[in-house]
Amino acid sequence: MACQGIDLLSTKAAGDDHGENSSYFDGWKAYDTNPFDLRHNRGGVIQMGLAENQLSLDLIEEWSKNHPEASICTPEGVSQFKRIANFQDYHGLPEFRKAMAQFMGQVRGGKATFDPDRVVMSGGATGAQETLAFCLANPGEAFLVPTPYYPAFDRDCCWRSGIKLMPIECHSFNDFRLTKEALVSAYDGARRQGISVKGILITNPSNPLGTITDRDTLAMLATFATEHRVHLVCDEIYAGSVFATPEYVSIAEVIERDVPWCNRDLIHVVYSLSKDFGLPGFRVGIIYSYNDAVVAAARRMSSFGLVSSQTQYFLARMLSDEEFIGRFLQESKCRLVARHERFTSGLREVGIGCLRGNAGLFSWMDLRRMLREKTAEAELELWRVIVHQVKLNVSPGTSFHCREPGWFRVCHANMDDETMEVALGRIHDFVRQHQQRRVKAERWAANRQLRLSLPHHHHLSPAHLSSPLALLSPQSPMVRATS
Repeated sequence: MACQGIDLLSTKAAGDDHGENSSYFDGWKAYDTNPFDLRHNRGGVIQMGLAENQLSLDLIEEWSKNHPEASICTPEGVSQFKRIANFQDYHGLPEFRKAMAQFMGQVRGGKATFDPDRVVMSGGATGAQETLAFCLANPGEAFLVPTPYYPAFDRDCCWRSGIKLMPIECHSFNDFRLTKEALVSAYDGARRQGISVKGILITNPSNPLGTITDRDTLAMLATFATEHRVHLVCDEIYAGSVFATPEYVSIAEVIERDVPWCNRDLIHVVYSLSKDFGLPGFRVGIIYSYNDAVVAAARRMSSFGLVSSQTQYFLARMLSDEEFIGRFLQESKCRLVARHERFTSGLREVGIGCLRGNAGLFSWMDLRRMLREKTAEAELELWRVIVHQVKLNVSPGTSFHCREPGWFRVCHANMDDETMEVALGRIHDFVRQHQQRRVKAERWAANRQLRLSLPHHHHLSPAHLSSPLALLSPQSPMVRATS
C-alpha cells in the first residue's frame, strides 16, 4: 500500500528543495502530456527544451554495425562476457579510462593532455556535479555561478549536498560575458552576508548562451581561484559541440600554457558523453580533478553511480578509434552549424534575433520586444502562451536566473529537419499574429486619442476608455493568458 502522508517520509524526501519547481521543468511536463509526433500527433507540443544532439547518431549506429566485437552480446564479442559481467571495480575498466583520457584530448584539439588515472566515473554530468559538491563544500557554503546558468544546477549541486549557488550577475550589454568586476562584486557580496565561498562554477561552452569563455577570462578565473583559495569547476560537456570560430579553449589548456603557476589542486573539470555524442541514456559522466585527494574521495563516492561495465567496454573500443572519432567530430560540427544557421535565419525572417553563438545545441533567443512590459511576470506570461497555445516547449530566461526579462533558450538539435520546419512555421505564425495585433492596438489607441480630442465624445464610456485591456485586441494571446 502506498504511503499517504509526507509525515512518513524524511525531511529531504518531503521537502521541495529539489529545484524542480521551475518553469524549466513545467515545460517538460507540458510536452510529456501532449508530445508532438509527425505522423500521429502533429498538433502536440514540440520539445525545444531538451539540449540533446540527435543529428549524428547515425554515425554511431554505423560504427556499431561495423564493429560487433565491441559488444559482449554478439558472437564476435561474447568471449569477453564473463570478464566484463563480473567486473565491478569502481576505478573503472583500465581501457575505458585510457580511451576517455585520449578522447578528451582529441576533442580539445590535442592542446591539452589528460591522465587516465585522474578519470573518475559518475552517473552522467548530474552525478559528477553532485559528487564534486560533496567533495568541495559543506552544507551552507557557496559556489559562485555566472548568470544565466543551467536551471538543473540548483538540483544537481544543492539538493542533497546542502550547498548554495550564488549568482555572478552578467548582462546583455556585453553579451553576458563574465568580468572580473562582476566576479569580485559577487564574492564580496557573499562574504558580507557571512557566507563562505568555496568555489566558482562555470559552463564552457555556456549553457544557455551557446558561447565560449575566452582564454583571458579562464586565466583570470584560475588566478582568482589561486589568490582566494577557492575551487574552480569547469563544466565542459559541450566542448565537442563548438561549430564556428572562435576556437574552443579548455581550462586544461590554460593551466598548462597560460598560468602554469596556478594552484592546480583547485581546478576540476566535468565532462560527459550525453551532449557531444548524443548518448544521455548511457549515463557516462566524468570528473577530472588535478587534486589527488578529490580524485580519491570522488572515486569512493562513485560507487553510488557507476557506469555499467558493458557500457565501458563498448565505449573503450569506440573512443579508441581515433580515425572514426575525428570523422565523427568533423561531421557533427558540419551538421550543427547547418542546423544553427537554418534555425537562426528562420527566426530572422520574422525579426527575431539571437545572441551570437558558436557552440552548443541551442540558441539564446531574444523576445524582449514581444513582452507586455519588462518584468519577469510578463516573460512568464509570454512563455505560457508559447507553450500552451503555440505548443513549443522553450525555456524562459527567468528559469536560468537571468535578470533581464525576454530571453529564451530554444533547443534545435534534438529533432529532425521536418520537425524543425514545423517549429519554425509555428514561430512565424505566432510572431506575425502578434505583430498584426500590435498594429491593430496602435491604430485603436490612435483613434481613441483622436476621438478624445474631438468635441461631443460624451457617448463613449469613460470606463471603457480607461480600461487597460481595451488597448489590446480581444484576440490578443496576452488576454487569453490571463484567463
